[in-house]
Amino acid sequence: MRTHSVIYPGTFDPITNGHVDLTERAARLFDRVVVAIAHSAKKAPMFSLEERTELCRASLSHLDNVEVVSFNNLLIDFAKSQGASCVLRGLRAVADFEYEFQLANMNRAMYPAFESIFLTPSEHLAYISSSLVREIAALDGDISPFVPEPVNRAIRERYPNT
Repeated sequence: MRTHSVIYPGTFDPITNGHVDLTERAARLFDRVVVAIAHSAKKAPMFSLEERTELCRASLSHLDNVEVVSFNNLLIDFAKSQGASCVLRGLRAVADFEYEFQLANMNRAMYPAFESIFLTPSEHLAYISSSLVREIAALDGDISPFVPEPVNRAIRERYPNT
């Protein structure tokens, strides 16, 4: 099954420059990229689902073929609702691979036509993670090199001393 759409799911709490890099690269490979913001209440996100969705939209507004939407169901069901059978996942390190490999196989077991595509971030962004950004911000560190400006502003509002 050929696909012209890819789903790029995650909690994006917050979206980082690494996420933007992968989205930009996917936008060159696919006609349509759907950045899918997961509800993920179990992760106790810093930003609400609505805030994460808006921050992603602001950070990716320069890409014409990218849509940002939220979802709260199985990824395969969401992908079907979007007319996609392909998901994009980022791999920063070997540690990411084991989890992503298991997830890819589970998704394919539930939806045999579902394919996972893995991209590695650009080398200068490979160490960035949302959890590290949150930790640095909470300790009054400068996160501006790691996140898009809309995220930097939102976090500075949340942590005024940042």
